Amino acid sequence: MSWIQQLVKTYDNCEAAIGVQTAAEGEKEKVPLLPIAHTTNQAQVEITLDHNGNFLRAQVVPKEEARTIIPCTESSGGRTSNPEAHPLCDKLQYLTEEFSVKTKARGSSFELYKNLLSSWINSPFSDPKLNAIFLYINNGNIIEDLVRSGVFFRDKMGKLLRKKDRENKKDSPMPIFDVVNEQEESFIRWIVNIPEVMETRVWADSQLWKKWYDYYLLNKNTNDLCQIEGVTSPIAILHPAKIRNDGDKAKLISSNDTSGYTFRGKFETADQAASIGFNATQKAHATLRWLVSRQGYRSGDLAIVAWATDGQEIPQPLDDQIDLLGLNAMDSMQSTDVFTAQNIGIQVRNMIAGYKQQLGETSEVVVIGLDSATPGRLAITFYRELSGASFLERLLDWYQTCQWKHRYRVISIKNSDSGKVTNKKVHFIGTPAPKDIAEAAYGNRVDGKLRNATINRILPCIIDGRPIPRDLVESTIRQASSPQGKENWEWEKSLSIACALFRKFKTKEKYKMSLEEDRTTRDYLYGRLLALAESLEKWALKSANEKRETNASRLLQRFAERPFTTWRTLELALSPYKARLGGKAYKHLRQMDQIISSFKAEDFTSDKPLSGEFLLGYHCQREAFWSRGEQIEEASDEADEEN
Repeated sequence: MSWIQQLVKTYDNCEAAIGVQTAAEGEKEKVPLLPIAHTTNQAQVEITLDHNGNFLRAQVVPKEEARTIIPCTESSGGRTSNPEAHPLCDKLQYLTEEFSVKTKARGSSFELYKNLLSSWINSPFSDPKLNAIFLYINNGNIIEDLVRSGVFFRDKMGKLLRKKDRENKKDSPMPIFDVVNEQEESFIRWIVNIPEVMETRVWADSQLWKKWYDYYLLNKNTNDLCQIEGVTSPIAILHPAKIRNDGDKAKLISSNDTSGYTFRGKFETADQAASIGFNATQKAHATLRWLVSRQGYRSGDLAIVAWATDGQEIPQPLDDQIDLLGLNAMDSMQSTDVFTAQNIGIQVRNMIAGYKQQLGETSEVVVIGLDSATPGRLAITFYRELSGASFLERLLDWYQTCQWKHRYRVISIKNSDSGKVTNKKVHFIGTPAPKDIAEAAYGNRVDGKLRNATINRILPCIIDGRPIPRDLVESTIRQASSPQGKENWEWEKSLSIACALFRKFKTKEKYKMSLEEDRTTRDYLYGRLLALAESLEKWALKSANEKRETNASRLLQRFAERPFTTWRTLELALSPYKARLGGKAYKHLRQMDQIISSFKAEDFTSDKPLSGEFLLGYHCQREAFWSRGEQIEEASDEADEEN
């Protein structure tokens, strides 16, 4: 249960962030750090009342402003099909008798809402806003008020119009259908105008948050020993959901399987298995949800997040250097200065050093991975607690030992004068993100589950310093050796990532990212030969204005499997291109002779398959041509620069 303790500690250290909702321009508001006994929901309609509960106005809530902090009970916070009312803001089926849902033993959903709100009003923790809302819903005019104000619409029969039945879409705009499919499914939030009260929005009133918490805690009489905090306190009966997103019903802690074997066999009741305080579980789940939304990696059911328990900002382990430095979107005035390979490496080292200085020696960092096999159950698939210094050292080691030259990253650049945004491919020296490694290993259209499983396998390599799995390295090498069926940019991406992983896998060999002309290993030399053959053929094709795949590219996979036999085929195919270029090809041919003379005789004539080292020689030789301006690039490479 140490994960709960660390999350509770983080919540206490970040109390200043409770309820703060911020978002960058054009982005949805992220989940705030929630007050205890609160959750969030997406509101579609906002109703404004006066202090006497009289209707003033209503409006449709834009999607980007829809997230609403609402008080909830343990039952309503994780409700599914059974009606459980929230005490303040809720759906129409709880706020009006017209759409109320009947329950077997507790009356209608409308009665559940009224009873809960009435009980709160009659407690020592009441508020004038609550009285106004209670008076209004008792009048039963909510639907008519919404229709009169132009928020809701009726059909010819007087029933609420359905989205699929609306007509004249252009002539009669109906904003409600931009945020909800059926009007009766709308979630309502309140504004109550009370003289001399500054905060009229009930979802933003911190005093109201505190009053609900005090009321709810007063009515919880399930005191026992909290195994997290070690004190006697109200014990949680149910635990929150919505950890990864607003629609997430999966729970980390659940004991509703009284007929199965969740706890039966060892314990008679669920609380004998684990007794967790209400405050502890609320703080822990609210913090985890906030962290995942704010800085976590999410892909399908998988969520991974790292955080410092003292609230300090830290880098995320699944980011590449472009993400880490926040260079995904930038101003065109800065782009030429920022994007040099060496500059990015220096900035990353400086950033890590800055984090290390801020965190100090005593700060704790936690990394957690979450995934679910079924919709209702959430599991912790990865968990580590480290010192801040240790976490940053391991992250820096990952960045330095698994880096290579890449050309696949695309960023958005905004023209500071015109405001136009263009996408541009950038070259950088860095470590590929785990999701990019998964795509390089299994193809760009890799299945989501396989991608997430691969990321889970890479995470211990980053955090624990474990070796890269051999099969993952070999899979990326196979993909990089098979350009057929891939777009040029996709193959280039798989090639550079394969080089990065092989270099990481063979750390003891100390491969450089630049051409090593003194390295005379068989596979490295064969890779250089292939790059020379490809460059010579591209040069000859371009001089004749021909656009087609080179023999070197077409036979790449065969070359990796049978290098000597395939080289003879390639060398014979080069004859017409040598003749076409004449003396201009002298430099290339001389380099080929030098490389061939560096082989041991038995190595050159061997048809043993090549290891991933040949890709390093191939890529470095190509990079050497590029750096000297000798590489003949295909037109498609240039076209990829802006897309």
